[in-house]
Amino acid sequence: MKLKRRQKRDLRNILIAAGLFVVLLLISHLLPEVKWLQLILAVAAVAVVGWGVFRKAFVGIRNKQPFDENLLMAIAVLGALILGEYAEAVAVMLFYQVGELFEDVAVGRSRKSISDLMDIRPDHANLETDGGVIEVLPETVEPESIIVVKPGERVPLDSEVLEGTSSLNLAALTGESVPVDVGPGDSVISGGVNLTGVLRLKTLKRYDDSTVARILELVENSTLKKATTERFITRFARWYTPAVVLSALLLAILPPIIRSTALHLAPMWGDWIYRALTFLVISCPCAMVISIPLSFFGGIGGAGSRGILIKGSSYLELLAQTDCVVLDKTGTLTKGVFEVTEVFPEPEISSEELVRLAAAAERFSDHPVSESLRAAAGAIPDSDAATDAKERPGEGVIAIVGGQRVAVGNERLMEALGLRPKGVLAAGTLVHVARENRYLGCIEISDRPKPGAAEAVQKLRESGVKRIVMLTGDRKPAAQAVAKELGVTEFRSELLPADKVTEVESLLDMEEKNKRLAFVGDGINDAPVLARADVGVAMGGIGSDAAIEAADVVLMDDDIGKLPLAIKIARRTVQIAWQNIIFALGVKGVCLILGALGVAGMWLAIFADVGVMVLCVLNATRALMVKNL
Repeated sequence: MKLKRRQKRDLRNILIAAGLFVVLLLISHLLPEVKWLQLILAVAAVAVVGWGVFRKAFVGIRNKQPFDENLLMAIAVLGALILGEYAEAVAVMLFYQVGELFEDVAVGRSRKSISDLMDIRPDHANLETDGGVIEVLPETVEPESIIVVKPGERVPLDSEVLEGTSSLNLAALTGESVPVDVGPGDSVISGGVNLTGVLRLKTLKRYDDSTVARILELVENSTLKKATTERFITRFARWYTPAVVLSALLLAILPPIIRSTALHLAPMWGDWIYRALTFLVISCPCAMVISIPLSFFGGIGGAGSRGILIKGSSYLELLAQTDCVVLDKTGTLTKGVFEVTEVFPEPEISSEELVRLAAAAERFSDHPVSESLRAAAGAIPDSDAATDAKERPGEGVIAIVGGQRVAVGNERLMEALGLRPKGVLAAGTLVHVARENRYLGCIEISDRPKPGAAEAVQKLRESGVKRIVMLTGDRKPAAQAVAKELGVTEFRSELLPADKVTEVESLLDMEEKNKRLAFVGDGINDAPVLARADVGVAMGGIGSDAAIEAADVVLMDDDIGKLPLAIKIARRTVQIAWQNIIFALGVKGVCLILGALGVAGMWLAIFADVGVMVLCVLNATRALMVKNL
């Protein structure tokens, strides 16, 4: 990885200080009696490599926030110089700065994984005007404008294809390398790279409302929502460092006083001050303060590289604790593409007329069921144009078609009108039709499971999810058929949108302590449930404002198989964070005891500080490595 200018400067200072340190070791070995030369070399080396540490310690004292690792290092180094331990004073500062440089580079790698997502930001838009095509900033392009995207260019705004065919590379958005073919009439999202043909597009949104702007905003803010583990480390460091400084002070003062007053022995001030300085170096909390946020940062970056957008480390931690997954059926487990598979008309009406009547009443609805009815009906005569259409949430629609009142919906709507719907055994969804309070029959509409949905359910179980529940507004036979095909043993059917919130709340009440519930929906109609769950996961969130707003985790394509992967990444990240906490506290605890007893010297203290930090940072960078998960 290429070093930044500041990192190059730090590396140069480390090399200069290392050279002075080698000379100091030679002088102390060859001319041990020449203390003044050793002092000059030690002060020079410390000044070169540690000036920033002393400056930060001074600023902290001036701002009345002195207790951090800079103060610990400054006291330890100055104390060692005063005691005449010149080589050890330089070693403490030199290796501390080596560790800091290493940590800075590691964090840079993690940030690069996040900044790779920032590559989706378009540089310009080719705006079509009366005078020709001009290059402008995407932020200046209004909706309904015409833009041109050439091969190799990034789509600047969410748009619709007017002319041209091409393939788009959406890997930076979805984590999938397979290009997507588009042509006239298709919607394209901002951030994708045009691979082949020239596309003429009509913009649908302003830049600030486009997919790329929303994703960039979420990525940039993802570090603001800290996990419980991160907040624990922050609070821990706030109390830990003052306690360590006080303990070191007591270690330097109390034993000599007790030896001279109570035991009538030589106080050995130099020996106990040296132990206290060793104690300070060992106790520096850098390993945890640096590696824990780095672990979560790496986890978020690694997930992003696989097309999983996590809004903050707090949600990553909640996802790791997920014990129950609730799945909305339509659009999540199934394709959400409905087809008319069977028609059951009453004797007085033909199948074609029943479908055409239902399609006419549903003319203005954008529900997938309505679209399937219109597709099956074909062209609707002007005489059947629907007027005064009134939608009844969770039931259906009532409209005036050909001068007559037509009701199209589920059994609840028919019963509300005082009609008894036809009893039909069908696995699909039944749409009932009535005209002028006379029941005319029903239409079966089916939705097929997504490829890989059953495998995703199985992987969820293998990942440790104990309970998987499917929610749907479909009738029980249709829900049962889909649940059986996918291997879901628990489902709730015939639910209104408000019922889904109630079901999730009842499941939340049943959850064990420290166990979480994740709800997975398409992010359009499920916003209330996404917001109510411990973790809201939006499927197919690309281009969906509702998904990006309501969900805590967005699977940036339509692949339900990304959900078990997201849980696996989250659990691995939290595991890495706790590995670092336990390892750092364990090693430092043992070394602190040894240092206080005088068994451990400054060299072991350097390992306990810098060595542990380097090992923890190396471990934390594993959170980025998600390609083989």
